[in-house]
Amino acid sequence: MINQYCTIIESPVGPLRIFADDQFITKITFKDSDTTDLIENQHSKLAAQQLQDYFTGKLQTFNLPLAQPGTEFQQNVWNHLITINYASTISYLQFSKQMNNPLAIRAIAAANGKNNLAIVVPCHRVIGSNGRLVGYAGGLWRKQWLLEHERAVSGKGQTALIF
Repeated sequence: MINQYCTIIESPVGPLRIFADDQFITKITFKDSDTTDLIENQHSKLAAQQLQDYFTGKLQTFNLPLAQPGTEFQQNVWNHLITINYASTISYLQFSKQMNNPLAIRAIAAANGKNNLAIVVPCHRVIGSNGRLVGYAGGLWRKQWLLEHERAVSGKGQTALIF
């Protein structure tokens, strides 16, 4: 049996639930989940601290032990998401070309949508080819907030977000 731990933090985009096992952060979600009987561990507390630092503008790059279940293709997409620079956005088309798989836009978008490590694996930085905000499991208002926060902290990024 795998031990599961959880830390919950309040953030500007609502409560975040950070789940971990004995080795990794396994899920970061906005969704309400039953956390009854779950306690914190060193990994969930570390992620909580790094996320709080992100929200206050002190942290732009996360350094956490991460693991989430997924296919080899999904893992590849998530690993590429981590390479998107803070306060930068990329379209699904650009992202698919960067992954050397320009015909896989829909599959990449689907994998992006299955990312269980919100914010830390920055799926919010992928936008539509027309510059519009599209598809974010946490809601487009959160995606907008995260992108505007990163732009404000870094002093760069898109000057306007399109809906």
